[in-house]
Formats: sequence, C-alpha cells, structure tokens
Amino acid sequence: MTELRNSELDASRFRLRVLVIALVVLLAFGLVFARLWVLQVQRHEDLADQAESNRTAVVPIVPSRGQILDRNGVVLATNYSAYTLEITRSRGVNVDETIAALSEVVDIQPRDKRRFKRLVEESRSFESLPIRTRLTEEEVARFTAQRWRFPGVDIKARLFRTYPLGEVGSHAIGYIGRINQKEKERIEDSDDAANYRGTEYIGKLGVEQSYERELHGTTGVELMETSAGGRAVRKLHSQPATPGNSVMLSIDIKLQKLVEDLYGERRGALVALDPRNGEILALVSKPTFDPNLFVEGIDQENWQALNESINKPLLNRALRGTYPPGSTYKPFMALAALELKKRAAHTVVNDPGFYTFGGRTFRSHEGGLGGVDMVRAIQFSSNTYFYSLGVEMGVDTIHDFMAPFGFGQITGVDLGGEVRGVLPSTAWKRATYKRPETRRWYQGETVSLGIGQGYNNFTMLQLALAQATLVNGGIRYRPHVGKAVRNAVTGEITPIEQPPGHNLGFAAKNIEVVLRGLVAVNEAGTGRRVFAGAPYSSGGKTGTAQAVSLGQNVKYNAKALEEHKRDHSLFAAFAPADNPRIAVALIVENAGFGAASAAPITRRVFDYWLLGLYPSEEDIAATAKGLTSAPIGTPRQAHEVELATVSEPRP
Repeated sequence: MTELRNSELDASRFRLRVLVIALVVLLAFGLVFARLWVLQVQRHEDLADQAESNRTAVVPIVPSRGQILDRNGVVLATNYSAYTLEITRSRGVNVDETIAALSEVVDIQPRDKRRFKRLVEESRSFESLPIRTRLTEEEVARFTAQRWRFPGVDIKARLFRTYPLGEVGSHAIGYIGRINQKEKERIEDSDDAANYRGTEYIGKLGVEQSYERELHGTTGVELMETSAGGRAVRKLHSQPATPGNSVMLSIDIKLQKLVEDLYGERRGALVALDPRNGEILALVSKPTFDPNLFVEGIDQENWQALNESINKPLLNRALRGTYPPGSTYKPFMALAALELKKRAAHTVVNDPGFYTFGGRTFRSHEGGLGGVDMVRAIQFSSNTYFYSLGVEMGVDTIHDFMAPFGFGQITGVDLGGEVRGVLPSTAWKRATYKRPETRRWYQGETVSLGIGQGYNNFTMLQLALAQATLVNGGIRYRPHVGKAVRNAVTGEITPIEQPPGHNLGFAAKNIEVVLRGLVAVNEAGTGRRVFAGAPYSSGGKTGTAQAVSLGQNVKYNAKALEEHKRDHSLFAAFAPADNPRIAVALIVENAGFGAASAAPITRRVFDYWLLGLYPSEEDIAATAKGLTSAPIGTPRQAHEVELATVSEPRP
C-alpha cells in the first residue's frame, strides 16, 4: 500500500514545532535574565550584606561601668580587671568531666559549681560561662601550660565591680548582679535592647539601680572577619564603647561610717538631710551587708545567713522600715493646732499625769506636769496636752494637715523601693478592713494619734523630710542622694537637676513657736544632758514608740520584756537653731527612751557636720552600747580620720 503524505502540511507542522521550541527557549532565557536582573540589580545591596554577614561577625564591646563617688570624691563603687576561667558548652564540651579535670589544675569550690549550674540554666549553649573568677597569676600559669587538654575552655580578662568600703552605705549604694530572665525580657522590650548586647550585669538595688542609665555607658562594636569554621581571622572595623558616667552622691561617706559605728550591733535607721535643698547627707540602715557578695551571685550559705537572720540585714530600714513616730510627732501636731486655729500657743492645759476619754485612762507623766502651754508641752513632752489636741482635731483633719509634710506618702526619693507607711484616716480604715465593725472609725482611736502612736506608721525618711520642711520655714524639697554626674569622656561635672522647693504656706509666727519648743528640748528638756557643752544651738524632740501594745493597766517594764518587744528610741533634730543646715531623724530599735540611745548619736552627727569633729574611739564604743550622753574623751579632727577599705572578696 502506497502512503500518500502531504508534504506541505508536514512542513507547516515542523515550522510550528520549531517556533514553539524557540519561544520556550527564549522564555527560559528571559526568565534567567530576569532572575539575574533581580539578583544583580534589585537585590544587590541586600545580598551583598548577607554575604558580608556570612564572613563577618559583629561583636559587642561592653562598656566599663561608671564609678559611684560620695560628695567629697571618695570612691564607693568602681571596677578592676581580673582573669576568669570560662567554658563554652557548644564546642563539644562534656561539662562534668571537664570541671572534674579542671579541679586538678585550679581550685574549684562547690559554690563555684553551684553558681555555674545556675548560669547554665539561665544561658544559651553558645555563651561563655565562668566556672572560676578572679584567678591568681599562678592559676593562670598552670592552666595555660595544660590548655591543650581542655577544648572549649578559655581564660578571659573581665572587669569586676567592687565596693571598696564593704558594708558601709550598702543600702544606699546598692549592688549589681547578673541579668536574670525577667530582666532580659524587660530589656528586649525597651529602647535599650541594642545598648545591652553583651552586657551581663545590671544594677539591682540602691544607686546602682536608680542611676543605671548613667552608670552603664554605651556599648561599642567590633566587626570581625571570620573563617568558614566561624573563627575570627582579622578585625575589619571597631567602634569603641563609651564608659559609663560617674555618679556623685550628696552622701558624706565618712559621716555614714561614723553613724554606722555609733549604732554598733543595734538595729535602726537614720536619715540626715540638708533642709535647704533636700540633699541626703547620710542614709543609714543597721545592720548592713557586704554588696561584694552579690556581684557574681551570692552563695547559698551567705544568702541563707542574710535572709534568715532575725536582724534582717537586707531590709532597708530607712526606706522600708515603718514605725510609730512617738513623741517626735508632737511638734507637727502643735503646728497643726496653730495653723488651723484649734489651740493658741498661750493656752494652758492642765496635765495631771493622765487623760481620760470614754471611760479609759491614757497614761502621761507620772505625777503630772501641771499647767502647760504649747512651748512647755513640747519641751517636756506632755502626753495629756496632745491627747486632748488629737481629739479636738479629729482623725481626718490630722490626716489632711500631715500629708503635705510627707507622712504616709511616697517622698519621691531617687532610690527605689520606699514604702508609703500609714497616715490614718476614716477613708483609709474603710479601705483597709473588711468587717463592718472594724471599718468604722471610733473616736477613742484618735487619742493615741496625738502622741504619734495608734495606727501611725512612718519611715525615717518621711520623718526626716518632715523635720527638714518644718525647720526650713515650711518649704519642702524632694529628698535625693544624686548630686551630680561626671562625664566619662570630657570630665565635665553636671549637677543633677532637682524640682524647686514647694512652699506649704505656713505662717512664720506659728513655725517660730514650734521651733522655740524644740530648742527648749535641747536646752532645758529631755535633750539637755546630751547637748550640754555644745558650742552651737540646736533643737530636737525625743520620742519613745511602743513596739508592742500593753494592756490599759499594765506598767511598762523593759527588763521583763524580750529585747525585740521593748520600746523604740527616736529622735528628730536640727542645727544650728538660727539657720538650720542639717536635719536628722533616727530610730534605735528596742532601745527605750529616746534621750538615752537616739539623741547621743545625733549629737555626734551635729559635731561632725558643724564642727568637723570625729568622736574618740572610747566615745564611739560607749555610744554603740547606749552608755553616753555628751561626748567623752578627746574628739579628733574629721579630716585626719582615714576610711578603711576592704580587699576584693573571692565570690
């Protein structure tokens, strides 16, 4: 059979196939050229950056932390360089075997292992973690000789924070510690995330925390060329870190040390202010603690000792300890009476030694004081006078007058963690208690408020601020420890701006009456023995506050009570009387009468600040035991007394 083909049709089909193939090839080349255009033109910069990042690594340069200085330039917190032994787990390290082998070369204690284990739980595998810090030169030499045995283990030089004066001023200065997971999350969500790349430590307490932004500095970067294995080959670019600025405090650390020594083993708190500007001259909380223990992570033994101590050394009593102010509250009650026209200064009230209200008898001076006016009532601390005044004023009137002084309020001090305390009112009681019968305010509860007892509970910072405001003519300044910032690069010192003083608007004649009463306390009242022979005039008010309530007919007997149930000793004072330059409020816990324990400390604070005198060793030892009134022995010139420093502790 002969096949008939249409040659013309076959040729047409062939041409069509060729055309389709050609179009496909052209399309393929078009796609290739389009992709090349995208890669080489449109995405050139992005891909070049990716390529560069594959061969380079950005390494953060952590800035050195700024110093903390007192008002006279004494270094309170600084840095020093030391060697650390560090393990990088991602480099194929068997951690347990490596640590066991390292223990044969350098001294690794159980606490070092516990700290390392804790760091492992908080860190990622590629991070370098210290198993030992602060290596000696001998230990560095021993490890270097056997380094080949320990892949993934390196010696690095790091800066360490140190507090040269140890426990002195620790509650004010604070400390730094490793950044925990919660702090990491907070930093990542903030604008400072980039600045904290590579940073392992952050301020945890006190000035270290509140001035973290100034102290930290600005993180630098190094651009390193890396090999295919990720090892650094050479440095391509470097932007150095800017060190943190130094923070200069208003605190006089020598005064701080003196007060802490005067407390001895006793518990308590003291705040000294300059009433003219709100500068805190001393902020004492006893007992103290060594902040050096916290820098690299405190070990279990020390933490347990501090945390479980009955004396609570970690409690900042100046900011967080609240106490009834006792009789130190009476001058403010007197000013309230004058300002609100509840009682005139010359009005005489009979003090028979007790006050009866609602069938209950409230104690006053045994035998009574007889007729007392306002000045005499302050001078001899008449309970009866102020019991009756409290009832006449009422709880809400007292609250509204006292709140502007700072009682029961957040003062705004530039340190974190202060508590509000309690300035009672009817609204406060309704909000605090749940049962209807306890939410109601009973008039009999107002009686004790007049002498600083009852529900009143304030911090020593609040009492010092109130005292400073009173002696400064009613002008209140924000209390602060930060005085100035010194630039780490230029050395320029810039004062820390503070808000202007707030005038509470008290009449000068009314303040003058109250101040006369306070001066009379130190001249011929309960403070006369303590301030005998002082070449300056001062004013003050002793106070004794109950630690536990006693029954109506139970007579106080300190010897019959356990030590922690005895009355607190308080004193609030100022000097010089005609132009106050310092105001002080302090408490010595469970020490009894204010003139016996608290007032002697104040006398020595004033002698230091106004006269430049430092007590004798004999006087300090006796005062620390509550055995002095006026100074004994020969005082020293303050500038001749040296501050003892401590060596850097091994964590």
